[in-house]
Amino acid sequence: MKRISLALAAAPVLLAVPLAAPLLAQQDQSELNRVNAYIRAVTSMTADFSQTDRNGQTLTGQLTLKQPGKIRFQYQKGVPLLIVGDGKALTMIDYEVRQVQRWPIGNSPLGALLDPNKDLSKYGKVVPTGDPSILSVEARDPKRPEYGTITMIFRRDAASPAGLQLYGWVALDSQNNRTAIRLSNQRYGVPVADSAFRWTDPRPKGRSAGG
Repeated sequence: MKRISLALAAAPVLLAVPLAAPLLAQQDQSELNRVNAYIRAVTSMTADFSQTDRNGQTLTGQLTLKQPGKIRFQYQKGVPLLIVGDGKALTMIDYEVRQVQRWPIGNSPLGALLDPNKDLSKYGKVVPTGDPSILSVEARDPKRPEYGTITMIFRRDAASPAGLQLYGWVALDSQNNRTAIRLSNQRYGVPVADSAFRWTDPRPKGRSAGG
């Protein structure tokens, strides 16, 4: 009888498993919709950032964002790097060695954050955090693994767009280069001129591709 009673006691738990899965799926879908709403609601933002690479090196600077697709990472004084997204492409400028690298925004993990027209429900998933105040969403294109993965981390904040505050993200490119960004002093809806996303080309012949 003891064995039977234990089996019966377990039965409700076993029956609950199939019922829980659709509920979790609905919750995840709701969270992905919320992140979509956040990305679409943020027309502009400025923030301080701290960037840590896979070697543990940390750089700081200021982030400027303007939708759709415009972003600027202005690094701390003494760091001769600049990263600018102009709505179509991301450009990394190294003024020390006078090199410029450019690639489509959609080919970067940052594309998930910079394209309000993308639907996260098609290529994103909620990552459990164990903290109800934190929402983490991983985005990657399964058809284009070479574009990398981004895990966006949000704090729930009723005063922020869609009830979320972007805390930072972790980007992993196709070469397994891991970069973690942490944000602070976020300001939403601030005036941002398009000139903020121009840059001076350091290469010989001085082509000013960015302005």
